[in-house]
Amino acid sequence: MTHPERTMEKARRKWHWMAGGGTILVFAVLLAIRLGIPGKIYDDAQRAAAGKQAAAPSGETWLNITQNGHKIGYARRLQSQSGGGFHYGEEIRMRINMMGIVQPIAVRTEAELKPDGTLSSFQFELRSNLFGFKARGSVDGTKLTILSGAPGSETQSVLPLAETPYLGGGILTSAALENLMPGEVKTFPVLDPASLGQRPARVTLLAEEPLTVMGKSRMTRKYEVDYTGMKQFAWIDEEGSIVRETGILGIALERVAKEEALAGLEGGGGVDLADLAAIPSSVHIEDPEKLTRLKIRIAGFGEQSLSLDGGRQAWRDGVLTIRREADVAKPGGAGSYVGNLQAFLEPTPFIQADHPKIGKALKGIVAANDPEEVKARKIVAWVYKYLEKRPVLSVPNALETLEQRMGDCNEHAVLLAALARAAGIPAQVEAGVVYLRGRFYYHAWNVLFLKDRGGWMTADAALGQMPADVTHIRFVRGAVDRQLDLLGIIGKLNMEILETAR
Repeated sequence: MTHPERTMEKARRKWHWMAGGGTILVFAVLLAIRLGIPGKIYDDAQRAAAGKQAAAPSGETWLNITQNGHKIGYARRLQSQSGGGFHYGEEIRMRINMMGIVQPIAVRTEAELKPDGTLSSFQFELRSNLFGFKARGSVDGTKLTILSGAPGSETQSVLPLAETPYLGGGILTSAALENLMPGEVKTFPVLDPASLGQRPARVTLLAEEPLTVMGKSRMTRKYEVDYTGMKQFAWIDEEGSIVRETGILGIALERVAKEEALAGLEGGGGVDLADLAAIPSSVHIEDPEKLTRLKIRIAGFGEQSLSLDGGRQAWRDGVLTIRREADVAKPGGAGSYVGNLQAFLEPTPFIQADHPKIGKALKGIVAANDPEEVKARKIVAWVYKYLEKRPVLSVPNALETLEQRMGDCNEHAVLLAALARAAGIPAQVEAGVVYLRGRFYYHAWNVLFLKDRGGWMTADAALGQMPADVTHIRFVRGAVDRQLDLLGIIGKLNMEILETAR
């Protein structure tokens, strides 16, 4: 085995900590929990008396969080009347098994909601081991102003609003105000504080059915919540109290006493989420990095906003063909791009390309007179060597990644994007799946725009690849919130490899 082959094999052995899409799967779990009910919903008398201006009843709710029957955490939800609206608080603590490592994760949300349940202001915090993320925001008319990041280095962003959003925890409360009939659907715009993304959630009252809870049979109303194709279900009893919720990846919540919720969280973190979400491959691939072309049939997804066609990917009649970018490309060739690239040079809340620490790091990586592609390759190689390969359960943040010097595929991608943009190279993050040991795992990487090549080139700093091998299958491209569009396909895809070429 040659030295380059040994290096690549070493990278492949580490890949089980890179592939897995930690951020994607954490979003899935957290949204499955946070698209719930904050305790009790309005009863018929309250609705009739107060209509949509009713204030939600005060109360505290404790819930066990399980994965396939194994306890992995608890949630505490608190709601109280506050002025003309109400205050909503939620605390989630879990131990999650991701890529073979069990990690604690803590999430706290505080929000002021208007009488109809829409958002007025919020504070959000996510903490996992050494990494953390904070955001706070307020609604003013048709815009949402958000401050994110650590105190003293917060980044401000303003999101335009077509409608005033809801937090996930309040949508069933608001749906109850609509007095839905079985089969009736109500759509709510929902803000996810972790990704700062906005997506619609469809709530349907399915039916009334009996459910046995803690040894007692209760009549309940069963609701369905559909968020970007990710579905979960909630059962609410005749008193308006949550009794059970089920969601993606085997996640379930059940109302319990405080003492039971706080007990029994010392063990493992359940089934490995990365393995659980992985998609079996119909063919074993030897040396994926040596492939020049991959043709694969993909089925099982609906109308999600995926980016399957374009660049090196061609999507036709359910079949995707991916061609590896050539080592040498001609300007203005097939990969040429016509459009405004400025947006892909700008800093964002998670890609702080203009921060002095990013600029200082860049000066130690490239020379001012380096050709563009040389700069790009130096940055990819530096990020690959600089970051310790380990799974991180947090919102990927370039500045924090630079400081902590560790991360999985998401941290590699945002740090590479920040350094490339600081060097004047337009960069984006792509997310999808990548092949490893007989399965396709969720993963994130980059595309860099190189003028001398006339287009975009893939780069995976987690694996030290430029271009990335053709088993990198892009589903979405863009900011962190675009990964929300993957939630609806997790656990649903079927993939059949039709052809490979070397």
